[in-house]
Amino acid sequence: MPIYEVPTSTSGIDNILVDTVNAVPSFTPLLLLFIFLVILIGGATKQKRRIGTADIPMWMTLASVCTLMIALPLTLTTGLISLTTLVIVVTITITSGIWFFLDRNRNEI
Repeated sequence: MPIYEVPTSTSGIDNILVDTVNAVPSFTPLLLLFIFLVILIGGATKQKRRIGTADIPMWMTLASVCTLMIALPLTLTTGLISLTTLVIVVTITITSGIWFFLDRNRNEI
């Protein structure tokens, strides 16, 4: 009996992803974390290089919204994303949005 059986693509890409998540349960949270960090770090460093300062609340909100937009379609297929992971993504999105709006001055848009 092999340690990991390679899924076949005859039944579709959804089953390959579900089989991968069943074999490696941390696949989806780590994928979403990777996407979040790439957008956050990449955008902040690019902005710091161009302007001289990085707007961390803005990039945190942008990265969390993008991660949420990727996580929501994953909920359509049963077994791809857990409820706990989705709750964490939504909580981070709401928290970063609150931080972003509280960080702004009254005359700043």
